Amino acid sequence: MRAMTFSKNAYLATALIALTFSAYYVANPQSGGYYDYTFRIAVAMLDGKIGLDEQPPEWLNEMVPYNGKYYSVFPLGSVLVMLPLAVLQKLHLINGFPGTFLAALLAAIITLFSFLLSAKYSENIWRRIVLALFPALATWMWANLAFAGAWHIALGFAVAGQLAALYFTLIKPKPYLAGLCFAIAFGNRTEIILLAPLFAYLLYKNLVPGYATPPARGLGDKSILATGSDFLPRPHAGSDAYPDAATENNSLPRPRAGGIAYPAFIDRFVAVPFSLGTATLIYNYARFGKPFDFGYARIPGVLDEPWYEHGIFSIQAIPGNAYAMLIESWNRIPDFPYLVPIGFGGSILLSCPFLILLFRRGANDAQLKWLAAAAIAILTLVLWLHGNPGGWQISYRYAMELLPWMFVILLESSPKKVTLPEAVLFLLSVAINAYSTWLFLRTNYIDPFYQ
Repeated sequence: MRAMTFSKNAYLATALIALTFSAYYVANPQSGGYYDYTFRIAVAMLDGKIGLDEQPPEWLNEMVPYNGKYYSVFPLGSVLVMLPLAVLQKLHLINGFPGTFLAALLAAIITLFSFLLSAKYSENIWRRIVLALFPALATWMWANLAFAGAWHIALGFAVAGQLAALYFTLIKPKPYLAGLCFAIAFGNRTEIILLAPLFAYLLYKNLVPGYATPPARGLGDKSILATGSDFLPRPHAGSDAYPDAATENNSLPRPRAGGIAYPAFIDRFVAVPFSLGTATLIYNYARFGKPFDFGYARIPGVLDEPWYEHGIFSIQAIPGNAYAMLIESWNRIPDFPYLVPIGFGGSILLSCPFLILLFRRGANDAQLKWLAAAAIAILTLVLWLHGNPGGWQISYRYAMELLPWMFVILLESSPKKVTLPEAVLFLLSVAINAYSTWLFLRTNYIDPFYQ
């Protein structure tokens, strides 16, 4: 019976992943190879350089000229994830940046981890389908990630990295893998590093004796309890109480001098993020002579733009960003299709009515739900401090990085089976974003003329 269930779930996951990949791949008729900032720097890195010697094409206007070189303002992590593609180009296996393919692949990975995360919350097939497809097909991520510019790809990595880190934190705790995936996330969107304490706490909650998640969450009872600094003896490796004790020993806290327990697994969680953070500071210093200078303010003319009057980040930017993300509506135009997104923002609630369910009461784990809400609040505050809501986009593309935490809230508060209102909201959200994606990537209806 278990083998049959696994086979059914595997087939379902494969079908959902294939559906998402196809929806993204066919959404954009272009190659997605134009805005290849990070890919170009990755190719240069293979030649031992961190900048370009020759002036890039004019459409890559966010390249910073400095000391005779041209540098990308994207963080180091977003360049490092391009290295495998750069190697393929060096081997002449690809010709240029395969943006559309990469966007579709990221969407498929996001669907995979959404499906895996949903497994511990419901076995109902329709519930799992809705949860798995929600981030990729029922939100503004569809149009934006499928556009496949370097900005959108970085956001896609941030979403995939966070979802994977949540899986290796909440469902199958693996500190090193959780840290690696978290590093991928904040390496592409630097502000996500602010959530490191939250991930560390969730790992502590799930791995430290006395804080283990109940069996219903899939971690089981480790049969080890702790009160203060007193630890009960560990079951021997292979025992019925703890059959995998031999492999988990290094993840659990050990008593230190003075009776203080030190969670050794935290070292494994922070290993890759700390290394990437340090490397990023060195990378910034090598480019601009300052470890905390990412170069954004050095983009030619950027500080002359009206929305950066008070700097790249400013509290004066909060009202405009809040309006663009939560309230701004679509435009009416005189001819078909009459109602179109504006191309420079738009309410995420209008783009995804399914988000109304975030305000549903109740949770399987109330603490986790509140932590997810806190993560959303922290990231949203940073996003709202940015001078403007972003360039050419559907809805508020930066809010893509909030989706993993919105997903957690939906997981925690969803009933076991899909209700009729949920089904209607989900299908409406998919339809809205399919329409937006079509307009954005395959027509000229979203045009600055109408803005």
